[in-house]
Amino acid sequence: MVLAWVTICAPAVAQPPADPTTVLRCGRMLHVRTGTMERNAVLVVSNGRITASGAGAAEPAGAKVIDLSNSTCLPGLIDVHTHLLQNYSGRLGGDDPNMALTVTALGTTRRALLGAAMGREDLEAGITTVRDLGNSGWNGDVALRDAIRNGWVAGPRIVASTRALSAAGGQFGGLAPEAQRLIENEYVVISGVEEARKAVRQAFYDGADVIKVIVNTGPRVISLDEMKVIVDEAARVGRKVSAHAIGDLATRIAAEAGVASIEHAYTVPDDVLAMMARKNIFLVPTDYPAEDYLIIGGDAAMTPEQRRQAEQGARGFAEASRTRTQRAIKAGVRIAFGSDEYYQFPNSTRGQSSLHTLRAYASAGMSPLDVIRTATMNAAELLGMESRIGGLEPGKFADVIAVPGDPLADLRLLERVNFVMKDGKVVRQ
Repeated sequence: MVLAWVTICAPAVAQPPADPTTVLRCGRMLHVRTGTMERNAVLVVSNGRITASGAGAAEPAGAKVIDLSNSTCLPGLIDVHTHLLQNYSGRLGGDDPNMALTVTALGTTRRALLGAAMGREDLEAGITTVRDLGNSGWNGDVALRDAIRNGWVAGPRIVASTRALSAAGGQFGGLAPEAQRLIENEYVVISGVEEARKAVRQAFYDGADVIKVIVNTGPRVISLDEMKVIVDEAARVGRKVSAHAIGDLATRIAAEAGVASIEHAYTVPDDVLAMMARKNIFLVPTDYPAEDYLIIGGDAAMTPEQRRQAEQGARGFAEASRTRTQRAIKAGVRIAFGSDEYYQFPNSTRGQSSLHTLRAYASAGMSPLDVIRTATMNAAELLGMESRIGGLEPGKFADVIAVPGDPLADLRLLERVNFVMKDGKVVRQ
């Protein structure tokens, strides 16, 4: 009886009126699947979806017209590894002190509001869909997803994971006993296959769209049997699993279990890459140019020798990441764009700094078209949303960005988006 009363008396959410039919006149339009660039193309948008596209598309009478004749139109970008409810500071040190401060000082409610700000910055940079992979408190990412879906705040479409599944301790280092309550705010700790199965079911009850698993943190590793149960339980209800895996053992366990994607994989054996290719497991390289690591982790108080060592370490890490991506591509592994951005980047919004990852992909030898595909069609397929996003074909959501020039000639134009539309509504022009 009480539940019925709550349902009846809950305030109705006012839905905005549908936008009128809109025509985008694009100087160029990139078809990401074929790689062709069509000139003087038209996109017709109605009720949030693309209804016609191409140079021969008819413009309906009375439609609102937006002139993008000096720009190239592309699908909205998709970042499959975000942490919108985090915004760490390099001045505080590494992840552990930042995470502890975030959990204790902000809590889930304030972090959801932080996520709204970070999400808006992503959207304005042209990232119209994200997969948010944990470290969002207890269901903060689900609350943000639903707020965006209901039109309460502006932000990218969110595929949410809720708390990540992990072995003891999550991604925290050693915590004093009185501080270990922090762990349950960020992770669901599992030990054994039945706990793994229960954790997956709880995540879906909490509103998860995808399951995130921390396969390893230091010596703590989820077992193969536990991973198989997690993947099977998710597949039973048509959902996918994302695996944070670093090192030979963790990447092997993730691949053998049949996850949908492996995040990071800073070290991964060749035979595991071959297994990933056979099983169509995506690699999500969360890489950055070497100079970015120095900007975030640099300390103005470093001595010249410390600075030299830091620069050497950053260059070595970036080079190792490039080599790993090259090996993966050679093995036939498909790449999806994931920024894993969660630190404050000076003089950049969250969306702008996230797109630096695409520079790292280009430095690994990927062509501009292939880099763009990681953030459009590949990412859409990984999310199981290829029929709805990742392209500019009729029937898909009207997620459109435009850049001032040809991104196949200059990939960094993606960092200078001058028009953003999501679900047929103009976000930036």
